[in-house]
Amino acid sequence: MDNKLLEIKDLYFSFDTYAGEVQAVRGVSLYVNSKETLALVGESGCGKSVTIQNVMKLIPSPPGRLKSGSIIFNGKDITNYKAKEMQKLRGKEMAMIFQDPMTCLDPTMKIGKLIIEGMLKHEKITRVEAEKRAISMLSKVGISNPDKSMNRYPHQLSGGMRQRVMIAMNLTCSPKILFADEPTTALDVTTQSQILELMNKLKDEMDTSIVLITHDLGVVARMAQRICVMYAGKIVETGSSNEIFYNPMHPYTWGLLSSMPGKNRIDKSKFLETIPGSPPDLFAPPIGCSFAARCSYCMGICKKEQPEKVSINGEHSAACWLLDQRAPNINRPVFKSQVGALD
Repeated sequence: MDNKLLEIKDLYFSFDTYAGEVQAVRGVSLYVNSKETLALVGESGCGKSVTIQNVMKLIPSPPGRLKSGSIIFNGKDITNYKAKEMQKLRGKEMAMIFQDPMTCLDPTMKIGKLIIEGMLKHEKITRVEAEKRAISMLSKVGISNPDKSMNRYPHQLSGGMRQRVMIAMNLTCSPKILFADEPTTALDVTTQSQILELMNKLKDEMDTSIVLITHDLGVVARMAQRICVMYAGKIVETGSSNEIFYNPMHPYTWGLLSSMPGKNRIDKSKFLETIPGSPPDLFAPPIGCSFAARCSYCMGICKKEQPEKVSINGEHSAACWLLDQRAPNINRPVFKSQVGALD
């Protein structure tokens, strides 16, 4: 039985600017199963957020332009949904947590009104019932004195509390899928841990799927069942968390893993490794592999043709010429994750 809640097929999306066309998303295909957490991982500017904002229809047109592809949500093709159609989905069927709650919460509205607003719009309940549910949800996300917090403004709460309010706002209508765009970036380490535990707990309680957008592999290790690694508007590797952390096959994934700090570093006397160079210019993407200019294993073919996705094992796949049977054998690097970084 098909368990896919969300499926994106061959998505191409660009921004039309005065300087030309920015090809932000180039042929992205992915899916999210019911009740699972999928992580989208990659450097800033690789297309993670743009891909998900396409699903939510949050990018104005112009400058954004959907060139081709399809988006299937809960069995329905929502690729060309208009604003009114999306209003019925956003908040009720799908929701999004942004990385900086201070800029996302209306500073002129009290916390209670922010949470109740969505319930009154999407569900046939009274204001009194909405208030009771809002207080209950604030309690679930760990807000102390939730009844009093209903009358507070966002600036009266700490960063961690504001993020909890964001989670409460987005889960009051029990959406089928929750998009979390760098939900812990602006928080201290202790609060990050608390927010991740909270998201995992509520996901299980409410049978909600989560798409986690991040470049923090430590967060990914704790949250995700599957991972999609993005680079320059493309997905270069996909697999389960174990496959990506313990058996990565793409040089870009190797670079990300090699730069992970942690107690299990192989040689603590060395500095953390970095990926040399910069991502390609998406005004004029390279005709070959986008990672070729930064790759230590680059071959002639890498600069001339884009590699096809190769299936490695089950759902594990990667797009790299090193996986071609004609490619030379190489000594793959050993990663921190392979010596216990997930323990």
